[in-house]
Amino acid sequence: MSAHPPVRLTWVQPEDLVGHELRQAAQDGRDAREIAERWYAAGGGPAPDRAGASEPPAPPRLRALAGELLDELAALESPLAADEPTDLDAIVAACPHWPGTPEAAPTVGRDRLHAAWLGRAAGCLLGKPVEKLPLDGIRALARAAGDWPLSTWFTARGVPAGLLAAHPWNRRSAPTSLAENIDGMPEDDDLNHPLLTLLLLQRHGRAFTTADLARLWLDALPAGRAFTAERIAYGNLLAGVEPPRTARLRNPFREWIGAQIRADVHGWTHPGDPAGAAAQAHRDAVLTHTGNGVYGAMFTAAALAVAAGGESDVHGCLAAGLRVVPPRSRYARAIRLGVETARTEREFDTVVDRLHAVYDATHHWVHVLPNAALLAAALTHADGDFTRSIGDAVSGGWDTDSNGATAGSLAGLLAGRPDALPERWTAPLKNRLATSVPGFDRVGFDTLAALTHQEALRP
Repeated sequence: MSAHPPVRLTWVQPEDLVGHELRQAAQDGRDAREIAERWYAAGGGPAPDRAGASEPPAPPRLRALAGELLDELAALESPLAADEPTDLDAIVAACPHWPGTPEAAPTVGRDRLHAAWLGRAAGCLLGKPVEKLPLDGIRALARAAGDWPLSTWFTARGVPAGLLAAHPWNRRSAPTSLAENIDGMPEDDDLNHPLLTLLLLQRHGRAFTTADLARLWLDALPAGRAFTAERIAYGNLLAGVEPPRTARLRNPFREWIGAQIRADVHGWTHPGDPAGAAAQAHRDAVLTHTGNGVYGAMFTAAALAVAAGGESDVHGCLAAGLRVVPPRSRYARAIRLGVETARTEREFDTVVDRLHAVYDATHHWVHVLPNAALLAAALTHADGDFTRSIGDAVSGGWDTDSNGATAGSLAGLLAGRPDALPERWTAPLKNRLATSVPGFDRVGFDTLAALTHQEALRP
């Protein structure tokens, strides 16, 4: 009898997590040299470069050692901890310009929320076919199609076969996200999570707890639709671990981008109240993330809250987001770097090259810091223009669909209504979203806007 091939789940194998944790330790300033020497001496390898699982699976002794070393790595103190707290009270105390609660916050209209949903979907869909591709591959594919800077959907039409072979589209996304085959909005975690946030608010209101979110995930989020930090936290929940320890236990992805992509509805439903949006996003984020990973959610929620209020431009929104992030943190430095670089350089390709020079050698493409810098740069450079916002965000590489989604969300809010978005971005969506979140498959974006509007009006 032939042996069955092993199940190689991505983002969970202990032998694949050690390399990621060693890299996170280096970024945190934790001295993990002795642990790294033991790992490599035993035959362990670095983290997979772009995929979530290595081949072949590790032997039992190496997998057991990986678990031990992950626990030892978690016990190392970070010299940056004082500047990068996770507790909300400590974050507020570290922020000298934390926003106050507005006396009379503005309301957000259904049309503005509709534009935000459409913008998030369009930006996500633009980035899907080139997710995981290196920067030079993205540029080559778009230029071969005559579309650089990006101004419309990616296409294989007219692109040389050799180039497509050298830089293949994302395997899962290509059948549903190229210009020639888009037929509504396909499923993506960047849209699933806003749906889950909407469900969370419908069930529990603004007073939800992190435990409420955990129970909702177990009820409504298929485990296979969670990735990186979310997948680790999900597994921890199934093992009986309580939040917020779910974010810390053997989770080297706790400062990656996952919490940032979950923040939109928290911002959309707090128009003009960045502090309220950030605090709500914090309760969501700590299920899976710590430090800079949490700040990504808080920054995004606060910036979107100001945009939802309709009383600021994109630059004011970004400035508001920074007010809820500890200013000495690496996340705040990333945002400032993105904004300053975009203001300094006229050509966005040059902006991107400078950011990649800072982060490529040290950070994974899904880590929150390079993506935050790119997002801030794209939004600053685009100056509120919708097409440039999502085009710049995607053209910079790294986590293309997530950055496109968040840029589209903010630019959509600022546009204020669906018909203010170019039809080439909205018509292919066909007012239809595919999802595995119960009760929402094939839902229309107009319906989602109405449901979100109800939550925005709820006290």
